[in-house]
Amino acid sequence: MRSVADDIRDEDRRALLALTPDARVRLALELGDCGLDAFRLAHDPPLDRAAAARVLERRRQAGRRACPCIEELIG
Repeated sequence: MRSVADDIRDEDRRALLALTPDARVRLALELGDCGLDAFRLAHDPPLDRAAAARVLERRRQAGRRACPCIEELIG
């Protein structure tokens, strides 16, 4: 039995496939901007865009393991 979520997912998939590659990239960038704005406005007081981007970048980097090769190059 199909659910409403299945129908919505199929509809979204068809809509995305109808977009040109250029439009898909534009949509991805717009969604990223919306996500950044939601993140920055969730803080009290709200962060500016640059500060929010820095916080997210640091969080992404925090979970990564250091590369021994780079560590040797840096010293």
